[in-house]
Amino acid sequence: MKSFLPESGPSAQQILTVVTLVPLGGILLLLAGLTLAGTLLGLALSTPVFVIFSPVLVPAAFVIAAAVTGFLTSGAFGITGLSSLSWLANYLRRIRMTPSTALPEAADYARRRVQDSAAYVGQKTKETGQAIQSKAEGTKT
Repeated sequence: MKSFLPESGPSAQQILTVVTLVPLGGILLLLAGLTLAGTLLGLALSTPVFVIFSPVLVPAAFVIAAAVTGFLTSGAFGITGLSSLSWLANYLRRIRMTPSTALPEAADYARRRVQDSAAYVGQKTKETGQAIQSKAEGTKT
């Protein structure tokens, strides 16, 4: 049983630490309580003001949120545009470093891709138009 008990009492450093930190912790706890009480009192006093002015505050909050969303979207589009231009510049720089035959081949490849894309879009548009027309005829009968 004696092995579980410490042989001597707490050291002077431990006593000094407790004597210093207990009042400090108490003061901080008191400040936290005062802050909570002040917050609750402020909320109780300002709630009627918010209720009275809510027809003005709610639309204003929506306008501010829309403006912030617009600015963030604009920035995202700007960054996307800059990165696209940077990619294009690097791509053209790489093409210029290759032999001179690579540029006409790349242009032909790009032209074929555009033609294929246009044909695909045309086909899809035709299919969609036919589907809409068949649905319209189906609802008439």
